[in-house]
Amino acid sequence: MVEKLVEQIESRFAELSEQMADPEVIGDQRRYAEVGRAYSALEPAHELAQEWRKRTDDAAGARELLREDGDDPELRELLASSEKRLEKLDEEIRLAMVEPDPNDEKNVIVEIRAGTGGEEAGLFAADLYRMLTRYAERRGFKVEPLSAGDGHYTFAIKGQGAYSVFKYEGGTHRVQRVPETESQGRIHTSTATVAVLPEAEEVDVQIDPNDLQVDVYRSSGPGGQSVNTTDSAVRITHKPTGLVVSMQDEKSQLQNRDKAMRVLRARLLEREIEAQQAEVAAERVAQVGTGERAYKIRTYNFPQDRVTDHRVKLTKNDLARILDGDLEGFTAALEAEEKRRKLEAGSLVGS
Repeated sequence: MVEKLVEQIESRFAELSEQMADPEVIGDQRRYAEVGRAYSALEPAHELAQEWRKRTDDAAGARELLREDGDDPELRELLASSEKRLEKLDEEIRLAMVEPDPNDEKNVIVEIRAGTGGEEAGLFAADLYRMLTRYAERRGFKVEPLSAGDGHYTFAIKGQGAYSVFKYEGGTHRVQRVPETESQGRIHTSTATVAVLPEAEEVDVQIDPNDLQVDVYRSSGPGGQSVNTTDSAVRITHKPTGLVVSMQDEKSQLQNRDKAMRVLRARLLEREIEAQQAEVAAERVAQVGTGERAYKIRTYNFPQDRVTDHRVKLTKNDLARILDGDLEGFTAALEAEEKRRKLEAGSLVGS
């Protein structure tokens, strides 16, 4: 199984190397970029394949010399270390060749909404907004606020691989803490939902202008008072699906419309992805936390200073540090679990 996979990696890598040096490919900027991305994506697997070849040759050579020359401590040690490393390389190579999510490299649009719990839910939504934007900054991504208010935050995270990192944050987050307004010191449970949508380009989602109903109105601030003297706020309704997106944070109607269309395209792409996954039940099971918003994915317990991710049964302490954006441990565990499940399902590149 592994030898066949190594041969596949070597063959594909050689093919990509030839294409990278092909004048025709070099002359086509778009194709050259595609080949370059494929080359970079396969490079880690190719390095593992090269190590597998070397270790296999070392083990075979050690066995042959032991048969010919009898027992030799150094050869025994070489054989043992090569065989031990080959066992690990077996899984590492297969994990490196797990079929990636086609949306992994995309930017994302994140929507956070207060759930159950009244005012406390709104405060928790603000905590999640701060946590995710801090995490994005730690990872070197750019955050672009789109709209905020009343426990609802919409923002974009830009950078290569943004979706591969933030897709695991999609779902219902639950907090357990004593609100500042609670005189009896009782623990209150609140929730907020997070939707992580791969940002769609116009080529990803085709929208017929005739399917849109666009309404304009005056922006309103806290308490409903008007904050603008012109009809700059925009509400777009996608008639075939009933999806509605409203934007009012910008002073320009054109800017609000542009932001609303970005969110609408992302939501339509998400619906399309969910429909595709529903057709293949096994693939849907193989996904880890890619937007099942009804499912409580994580609990933030203030009295016990701990955060638990229910998908991978991982608990970490120092809740304040986690809310400050220290999510790397959770992302790594969820990514590893997703790869293992895909591996079990046989979702390998080229399989």
